[in-house]
Amino acid sequence: MPGDGFTFRGRIRNLLRSNSVTKQKRSGREPLHSQVTLEKVLGVTATGNRGLASDPCSGAVAYPAGCVVVLLNPKTNRQQHIINTTRKAITALSFSPDGKYLVTGESGHLPAVRLWDVSEQRQVAELQSHKYGVSCVAFSPNGKYVVSVGNQHDMLVNVWAWKKDVVVAANKVSSKVTGVSFSEDNSYFITVGNRHVKFWYLDHCKTNKSGAPVPLLGRSGLLGDLRNNFFCAVACGRGSKSDSAFCITSSGLLCELNHRRMLDKWVDLRVSSYTTPSLCLSEDLVFCGCSDGTVRVFAAFDLTFLPWRTSLPAPPLALCDPFLCLHSQLFSSKMDAKYPDALAVAFDPVRRWVTCVYNDHSLYVWDVTDLNRVGKVHSALYHGACVWDLEVKTSPPGLPPGSFLTCSADNTIRMWALDSPQTPLWPPNPLSTVSDLLKVLHVDGNSSLVDLEGPNNADKTVEGHTTETRAGIRTISISPDGKHLASGDRNGILRVHDLSKMEEILKVEAHDAEILCLEYSKPDTGLKFLATASRDRLIHVLDADRDYGLVQTLDEHSSSITAVRFTANDNKVRVISCGADKSVYFRTAHKTDRGTEFRRSHHSVQKSTLYDMSVDPTSRYAAVGCQDRCIRLFHISSGKQKKLYKGSLSEDGSLLKVQIDPSGRYVATSCSDKNISIVDFSSGECVATVFGHSEIVTGIKFTNDGKHLISVSGDSCIFVWRLAPELTLNMRERLRQLREEPGAPWTGTTPKAVAPEQRNRPRRRWSHRMVSLELLVKSMLDLRQPDTLGHKSSPIQSRDTRKNMCTVFVSWHTGRIFVHFIQHVEKGNGFLLSSSCLRLLQRPTAAPKASPAPVFESDQALLPSLHLPHSPPSPRTSHSYMNPTASSKAKISRSMSVGEGLHGDTPPRSPSLTRASRDAAGAPFSASCPVAGPPSAPRLPPQWLVAWLVTKGPEASPGGGGVPRRTEA
Repeated sequence: MPGDGFTFRGRIRNLLRSNSVTKQKRSGREPLHSQVTLEKVLGVTATGNRGLASDPCSGAVAYPAGCVVVLLNPKTNRQQHIINTTRKAITALSFSPDGKYLVTGESGHLPAVRLWDVSEQRQVAELQSHKYGVSCVAFSPNGKYVVSVGNQHDMLVNVWAWKKDVVVAANKVSSKVTGVSFSEDNSYFITVGNRHVKFWYLDHCKTNKSGAPVPLLGRSGLLGDLRNNFFCAVACGRGSKSDSAFCITSSGLLCELNHRRMLDKWVDLRVSSYTTPSLCLSEDLVFCGCSDGTVRVFAAFDLTFLPWRTSLPAPPLALCDPFLCLHSQLFSSKMDAKYPDALAVAFDPVRRWVTCVYNDHSLYVWDVTDLNRVGKVHSALYHGACVWDLEVKTSPPGLPPGSFLTCSADNTIRMWALDSPQTPLWPPNPLSTVSDLLKVLHVDGNSSLVDLEGPNNADKTVEGHTTETRAGIRTISISPDGKHLASGDRNGILRVHDLSKMEEILKVEAHDAEILCLEYSKPDTGLKFLATASRDRLIHVLDADRDYGLVQTLDEHSSSITAVRFTANDNKVRVISCGADKSVYFRTAHKTDRGTEFRRSHHSVQKSTLYDMSVDPTSRYAAVGCQDRCIRLFHISSGKQKKLYKGSLSEDGSLLKVQIDPSGRYVATSCSDKNISIVDFSSGECVATVFGHSEIVTGIKFTNDGKHLISVSGDSCIFVWRLAPELTLNMRERLRQLREEPGAPWTGTTPKAVAPEQRNRPRRRWSHRMVSLELLVKSMLDLRQPDTLGHKSSPIQSRDTRKNMCTVFVSWHTGRIFVHFIQHVEKGNGFLLSSSCLRLLQRPTAAPKASPAPVFESDQALLPSLHLPHSPPSPRTSHSYMNPTASSKAKISRSMSVGEGLHGDTPPRSPSLTRASRDAAGAPFSASCPVAGPPSAPRLPPQWLVAWLVTKGPEASPGGGGVPRRTEA
């Protein structure tokens, strides 16, 4: 292959690559990234001419979409993709003169300039000499050299002989560079930027025989009065104008420099406002992309306006609904209308096509063979800002099959279809030749057209607001019947639209902060509710049948609520929510006189923040994505944690999104390191991992047929991934099992790569200590530490033994001895505690009139001789899963009950801290059967507890008033 194997370094690279391939073949297992392939990209992230290129041979258009280079055939609308394996965003690209190779530059620390084979979509060469990002790249006309320019923090210019893998010349620039272009005779290239136009000559580089790079010789252009301008783009002349160079400024001036580097002539573009103009040319024409959708056309000979055509057609209005406007009105120019700005233009000299990318991330290809009749070859409308949420429903009645909706920070909701339906209800989009786009809904008639990059980007305003304004739709949800579309924005406003008419039927200020989650209740619940969760720590439950009236407000969370879900199982309707307070709340619906009311049934606190949650199809388990990159499975009925396993193979970042496929076989996760993983739901084994987005993945969903996985990201792109056939077959097999056995229980094996919970922390569970009273007292006298009474290696009793157990606690407080009997009660899969008896032994001040009743047989003689020290106990270290705030403590204490919290992953509270014990201890005299103690009762210091375990049964005392007898261990 070119550039590989010609040098010693290339041979080593080939050897290492062959060894890795041999190991994979020996293992007999395909790599994880081969299980999922990128099928379609809906989006573009080009920010200027450096991010757009046209193949001079095949006519393909190349543009970046995150970490992916999209190779588009405008005529057939087919895409090919080159994925950057380093997961760094593509910033610049350029085709070789023969169209066989493509060179790319990337952002980030220690970026690389990579050379790709276009036909095979694989990397053939790599240059790593920059440190802080690559701003521009270009091929020389003879295809021997590649020029790369670093960004304003790098400022390094390299000339790379890529076939020899050698940098032949290098130098530094003193300002930001925005464009580079080679001359037609390969003798020099030009770079432009902030007050910068420089000619770099390569004659002395060609004669360099040494391996070390030589200094690159440069000469500045003579610009006269225009030397203080910001130059945005440059293009060297072709044909008869090969000795000239054309450049464009941010102030709207098109300049021509002659072969002596002097400013020959310039012309004003005459546009109302200026952003970052772009430039491309042919042998006889110059195309300049300007603001308001204007693309000016000039004659290359003398820079005059052409008499028959001065500009290309303007794109559609920024707020125009393509389904409500006539086709003749879509591309008509209006004086006071707002059009998107042209960011990049590229020219195909063979087919005479001009490709334009606008700042609303729309892409158009114009046929300029006849300037009197400019035709549209291709058009695509994509999201112009971060895509926040994604919604896929199971064939709702009002939507075509295979459709999904996305919402974005550009204040639009767009409906897409993978199957390209051709029905009278869904006519083709007159604006986009891409048949995937069905509808565009502009919320409040406002669209955020934000410039991604420009010289004065910080000072620009859009409709009276700065570019940092908090706008955009944050989350969406579709009703099960497909009639209503609910959306929540970043200002806390809830909107509901009629999907059939795309009309707004409800708008209400539901929250004080942005709405993070919306969820409609499922049909099997028998309810038509809508739950809204926000950053203001509140959940509103609305009744969709009663004009979305408020049913209940849930305020248990103490921080932002990240997910809320409705479930129906065991003939109960539940609402589950998780949030940044590390808590999961399980609530059950109850019928009351006032209507439906959700009451808390379980509460679990974890060690890390919980970002997302998904419920399996059987409504038995909920998968929660956590900050520690683990997936925790909770049993919905009991609220207990069932399993825990890793949701990502990476060692950095947090799980942001979790989605279970419609069959419940796999779980898709997105990590903050921009990686997407597919994990087996039962075993926890990672079966596939993919990457391609340049920003965090904000939403992932499986399609209903199990063939695709759709992901959306902060880079404004939508990726459609095709799953491997074996994954699809496994999901369909699981769906068949669910149809044959509805609600079949989840039967999974213990995962191999399980991250076990820490079990070595101290526990406050005294009921497992089967020792005698004498041993307990002796231990206290010897060790004088109540925490050391239990045997660490004592076995846990079986379920049959624990059914007939109760715990007896003796405490001394305010001159009295309290005896607490706590009975174990079996309930479901666990045990709860209930207070069964309470006796109080009061120390009299004088001799008792009646003989005391025995407290425990054979232990009455032991009590008078018991003398414990009066020193206060040593402070104990608190062990908990979290340190709750004051508000969360108050909320927990309001609903604390006996036995609450005794589930798998949270430590059980001491029985002495239950509500029954606190009320009894705080009352002056609340025992049901008080018994006077002996004259020499033990002097127990405050807060000291003595506990032992006794068993009810045949050995219980027949006349002790129900008091169980002590048994030996």
